[in-house]
Amino acid sequence: MDSRDNKVTPQGETVQILVEFLEVAITSIVFLKGIYPSGAILSLICLCAFERRRYMNAVVQRARHPELQDYIHSTVSGLLPFIQKGLVERVAVIFFNGENIQVERFVFKLIVNQSYKSKVENSDLEFALRSFLIKLSVTEPLTKTLPTDCKWEITAYFQTLPSSGTSKDAELWIPTDTKQWQQPPIITPIKSMHSQPLSLQLYLEHPSLSEPKSCE
Repeated sequence: MDSRDNKVTPQGETVQILVEFLEVAITSIVFLKGIYPSGAILSLICLCAFERRRYMNAVVQRARHPELQDYIHSTVSGLLPFIQKGLVERVAVIFFNGENIQVERFVFKLIVNQSYKSKVENSDLEFALRSFLIKLSVTEPLTKTLPTDCKWEITAYFQTLPSSGTSKDAELWIPTDTKQWQQPPIITPIKSMHSQPLSLQLYLEHPSLSEPKSCE
């Protein structure tokens, strides 16, 4: 086999960096919301659920609990083949109240240019993505206080639902049964970048003021 068959495309290299970034960013969001250890979704959560580390020359948080770390890593890394194919429109971190109703969403909206052929400078891409991590660290005033019985999950929005018969990665994704808001949400932009081959937006979503009270 020609070694060129294994050459990583500009899109593939970008997606690999993006997926790694999403794992770090999602961990930062969970840390920001402060649901561990007091949230205690994991019954065996350790006393200190996170530890500081440096990533893309920024100070970020790393999950220490194996189950928490594995959930974030396996979920996000499982998106890689679908992002490469341009099937993923958004990745969201959703927080719920005790009635399983959404109270807050952090949404990453992404577009990877599938036809881009030029070499991507990793340093430029990492510089742009680092600004998201820095912005995330100061967004707490924009967020809502979560209920004590809150839960959370990572949800991906696909252009088309992957067929479970095509790959093992597709079998990990199932349609959500989450109760949706009845009114368009309130959107608060956090950060965005528009470049080649990646465009990325991060924003907050909250229930509309006209949303039924049971959904707040």
